[in-house]
Amino acid sequence: MKLATLLVRSLKHVAVLEGDEYILLDQQAGDLSELAGLSVTELEKLKAASIERVSATDAQFLAPIQRFRRDVLCTGWNYWDHFEEGIGRREGQEVERPTAPTFFTKAPNSLTGPYDDIPLDLSLSEKWDYEGEMAIVIGREGCSIKAEKAMEHVFGYMLANDVSQRDLQRRHGGQWLKGKSLDRCSPIGPYIATADEIDLSEVRIETRVNGALRQSASTRQMAFSLEELIAELSFGMTLFPGDVILTGTPSGIGMARNPPEFLQPGDEIVITATGLGELRNRCRNMAN
Repeated sequence: MKLATLLVRSLKHVAVLEGDEYILLDQQAGDLSELAGLSVTELEKLKAASIERVSATDAQFLAPIQRFRRDVLCTGWNYWDHFEEGIGRREGQEVERPTAPTFFTKAPNSLTGPYDDIPLDLSLSEKWDYEGEMAIVIGREGCSIKAEKAMEHVFGYMLANDVSQRDLQRRHGGQWLKGKSLDRCSPIGPYIATADEIDLSEVRIETRVNGALRQSASTRQMAFSLEELIAELSFGMTLFPGDVILTGTPSGIGMARNPPEFLQPGDEIVITATGLGELRNRCRNMAN
């Protein structure tokens, strides 16, 4: 099942993709931060009770998750080729190759819809960069989850673009919160595909900028598996339904090109992954 959050006639609806149309669920069912705790069988019952359908062209796609109980949870350096492409480019903030997952967070207000413009303001940062990723949506609460049980806690998956401001990322002591959290800069969506829909061994993530392929990798290339990420994150820290975990970006970022190629006003970024649709966003010039 693929679930999106749509704006239809000025009202937000959770909707289920069926063919070329979306079935609008009753608003009383709740938003996706609540529905992420339901089973596919329960979601099918909600879908069966719904009768209104809309085409994608008659709705505005919003970020699927609209409400968060915490920051977005993120993974850094989860593809070794991405870690290695940054060697010598971290402006004095070099680190040894990690032996455990690297985690950071980004503010929920940094997220935006799958087709929204990215408000690129060069007065805030001169080094805007893209990072195509797959994101996990948690569906079942758990603390200190064992790796072998981790996938039982996954509701589904979606795409994310962890748009980063590299100069802000370096400015604040090498921690990444500020350089990952500017308002409305990180698209997610276009829908959440429930876990039963996705064969993780077949997922390929690709990023194109102005039509040119920049990133292409299989999730099989991850340094730390999804099971390891969930087990490490939940160690002594409860994960809740609706929590979003970005799983890391592969090599090919703009900072690592020679010379570096950062995003500019007018650039279009398209991110795709097997079974997860696409993000398509244009950088809008926000200079005064």
